[in-house]
Amino acid sequence: MTIQFTLNNKAVSVSEELADMPLLWFIRENAGLKGTKFGCGIGQCGACTVHFNGEATRSCLLKIEHLNGAQITTIEGLANTDTLHPVQEAWMQVDVPQCGYCQAGQIMAAASLLQKNPNPDESDIDTHMTNICRCGTYTRIRKAIHLAADKLAKQNFELAKEVS
Repeated sequence: MTIQFTLNNKAVSVSEELADMPLLWFIRENAGLKGTKFGCGIGQCGACTVHFNGEATRSCLLKIEHLNGAQITTIEGLANTDTLHPVQEAWMQVDVPQCGYCQAGQIMAAASLLQKNPNPDESDIDTHMTNICRCGTYTRIRKAIHLAADKLAKQNFELAKEVS
């Protein structure tokens, strides 16, 4: 029997022998996608954050056996066209990263937040963004989230104009 799921819009079949493997290790070692990082291994730091059916999820805690039929998106699959996701653009524009190690997880968490709440206030950001940055880039992360929210609002406005 195999476990089937979608990884960055590509169908994946995994042998049941790997059912106990954390998704993080499958992503890095089997799929060869190195953007998702190993941090603490206990779901605390968020360096391994991916989207599991659209929700920001710590991939170090999610075993393959729970993925049948799931949609998994990593930082490599966040932008689905030739252009970056607005969160990625905002991250670059604000120059958020220092060492960069946690940034893929931070971006995935921010994209998930903005998908649920396109105009988050400071409290929403505090509640949702639980990833740890050892460099302390939290002020720039917050600024990039607000910039990305503005970019997404502008994109949605332009789309609405095109449709009408």
